[in-house]
Amino acid sequence: MQDLLTERLSNYAPRQLALDYPEAGILVPITDNERDPEMIFTLRSSNLKTHRGQVAYPGGKRDPDDASLIATALRETHEEIGLPPDQVKVIAPLSQVMSLHRILVTPYVGVVPGDHPLEPNPHEIESVFRVPISWLLEDRRERTDTLSFLNSTLYVPCYRWQQYQIWGLSAVVLVDFLNAVYDAGIDILEPPR
Repeated sequence: MQDLLTERLSNYAPRQLALDYPEAGILVPITDNERDPEMIFTLRSSNLKTHRGQVAYPGGKRDPDDASLIATALRETHEEIGLPPDQVKVIAPLSQVMSLHRILVTPYVGVVPGDHPLEPNPHEIESVFRVPISWLLEDRRERTDTLSFLNSTLYVPCYRWQQYQIWGLSAVVLVDFLNAVYDAGIDILEPPR
C-alpha cells in the first residue's frame, strides 16, 4: 500500500488555497492491509462546539508549538484516537480545503498499521471506524449535496457506511484521495447525471 500511495501521489499537485485563515492539519489514515486497505474515520463527539456528531478525519487546529501542519495532524491523531506518530508513515499532502468556520485545512495521507489498536478520546471522539477503499471506489453515494465554495458550486457525494454518513469537507477530501490515487473520476465540479 505504501508503494502504491507513494507512486501515485509523487506526481500529484495538490491545490493550495491562498487564504489567510487559521490553519489545521488532518490525517487521512490508510491501513497497510495489502489485500483490502481501509480508510479510518472518526465520529466527533456530540459535546463539541463545532462539527459535533459529524464524521471527520483525525486532526485539528495548529498550535503555536507545532513545528508544521504534519506535526499538527500527527499530534491531534494521537490525542484523538491514540495512534502514536511513530506508527504513521506520512506519504504526501492532498489539496487544501476550507471549513465552514473559515479554517484552512491541509490533509496528509498516511499509512498506518491495520492491526494497531485505536482508542477514541471520549472528550473529542465518539467512535472510530474503518471503511474498505474497495467499497468507497464503487461511489455508492446516498445523495449529492450542493455546496458553495469561493464563488463556485461543488457537487459533493454523501456516503453511508453502516450508521455513519461521510459528507461535507470529509467527502471532498475523500474524493480528492480517490481521484488522485485510483483515478476514480468522481467529478465534484459538475452535477451528477
